[in-house]
Amino acid sequence: MTLFEALTAARQKIDRLDARLLLQYATGCTHTDLLARPEMPVIAPAWAQFAEWVERRAAGEPLAYLVGEAEFRGRVFQVSPEVLIPRPETEVLIELALERLQGLEQPRILDLGTGSGIVAISLALECLGAQVIAVDLSAGAISVARNNAGRLGARVDFRAGSWFDPLPGERFDLIVSNPPYIADGDPHLALNGLPFEPQMALTDQEAGGNGLACIRAIVAGAAAHLNPGCWLLFEHGYDQGAASRNLLAAAGFKAAFTHPDLAGIDRVSGAHL
Repeated sequence: MTLFEALTAARQKIDRLDARLLLQYATGCTHTDLLARPEMPVIAPAWAQFAEWVERRAAGEPLAYLVGEAEFRGRVFQVSPEVLIPRPETEVLIELALERLQGLEQPRILDLGTGSGIVAISLALECLGAQVIAVDLSAGAISVARNNAGRLGARVDFRAGSWFDPLPGERFDLIVSNPPYIADGDPHLALNGLPFEPQMALTDQEAGGNGLACIRAIVAGAAAHLNPGCWLLFEHGYDQGAASRNLLAAAGFKAAFTHPDLAGIDRVSGAHL
């Protein structure tokens, strides 16, 4: 079996780019190798791994889970089915957070529902001097995030627990979150590889709800953990901007706003005390 033959066989079952990337991961070859030396043989163990990945990808399993990593803001993060796969839309949350941290020396930042740690780690690396604390209910997610922080050289204090429970009496200069916000039973949960991702990180699992249960909990508890004048920012669904602003206003926050992602879809809402 050669590189060319392996790639040709895989393209009958999965997307061309996915086939190329999986073959590169399985064999250790580069894109240049595939172009310049397609006659290179594929050793048996590599072929077995590649063939298994192709079948799993054809069944809908996300590429990132197969190879165990995904890129976010130019950094490679390890991922597993314990955590959501990083999405580029979450960069909006990072950019808005960095804007509000300008001029602050050694700010205290809290990331709620950290998952793989992409938000907490990005802020720790891009806001030098910041003290970053990250919370997640899942011990598996905390393990993945802690490993990512170590690999990328980010100083983050990880704590296991539900939202503000591990933070009694603590206050912060910024709270950020990408919480579960898809309504329980939403048909989108059956599409685009989402069945393979951790459901507790996607949906609030509130039967008959509207996906806002976690956002309500975060907004309700944030004021007791923010310094005066400081901001709460969180990601949400395409149709939850107005409801998010209403929740913020009702909790006593000021200047509530919603910011779109690059596709023009409402993505992040926030407000300050």
